[in-house]
Amino acid sequence: MKIHSTRFGTQEIDPDSVLTFPRGMPGFEGCTRFKLFHEDKEQPVVHWLQSLDTPDVAFSVVDPARFGLNYEITLSDEEVELLKSDAAEDMAVMLIVYTPAGEAVGANISANINGPVILNVNTRMGLQKVLVETKAELTIKGGPA
Repeated sequence: MKIHSTRFGTQEIDPDSVLTFPRGMPGFEGCTRFKLFHEDKEQPVVHWLQSLDTPDVAFSVVDPARFGLNYEITLSDEEVELLKSDAAEDMAVMLIVYTPAGEAVGANISANINGPVILNVNTRMGLQKVLVETKAELTIKGGPA
């Protein structure tokens, strides 16, 4: 299967590697199919969740452990059904990271810790869980240019 994205150009992808977000992502409900790309190195830090439905939509994601964060998330019955499992060992949690508007790219990186992305690595189903009780905000300051 061939896809074209703004960020990665034309790519040949295995249909079995497609991640499905049945409800889409908040604000991007029409984007239900994604491919996870990563940096071309042995221990990639950043991954990109590239929409297969809208070529201009890609989210930079990282493992929350990179920031010293550990999530204990309770899934609703509906979310368990959507992900097709409630087994913790089947799940991967990622955070969407971004450069705040008006900032130079890479100067400061913020993470959306209130909306972790949860992926079932076996069923390849995903969702973004909106956490209403999380009060912290995380910004990583870039070093001198």
